[in-house]
Amino acid sequence: VITLLSRRKARALCWVTALGVGAFSVSLITFDRADTAIVMAPPEALAAAARGEILIVDIRRPDEWDRTGIAEYAVGSDMRDEDFISKLTAARVSNTQPIAVICARGVRSARMTRRLEAAGIRLLIDIPEGMLGSPAGPGRLARALPAVQVHWFQHDVQYSWTLLTF
Repeated sequence: VITLLSRRKARALCWVTALGVGAFSVSLITFDRADTAIVMAPPEALAAAARGEILIVDIRRPDEWDRTGIAEYAVGSDMRDEDFISKLTAARVSNTQPIAVICARGVRSARMTRRLEAAGIRLLIDIPEGMLGSPAGPGRLARALPAVQVHWFQHDVQYSWTLLTF
């Protein structure tokens, strides 16, 4: 039976079988994360970004950034943009700089690591606590880690937004 399942589905099935039905909800948290992505807590990600070792990308929507700000040293890039991946690769200092992805609660960041891996991008980091916290931990805001307020300029009728930093 396991030979008919993908590696991801087989791994999820093993978790459910080994730990019981209650583990299924826990396994869903990491189910969509890229196989090559590593996990990093917000304090470690902040320190690595401050040293220029990683690029943190906040993939939430602009209205979410307005409510909480974006993580200090992070680049805000809405994951719904058509050219999201090209913007992301252009923001890297080099092709060897790891990309750390953060969202509100870790669900979108895990899925985005899978999408980036499929696009051929390696050296991926998932910050599963997100800004608001998740089962992985309390999140950046509850940890009182610095966030930067953003200012937006609406520049066309289709509501495209440009991030202005001050």
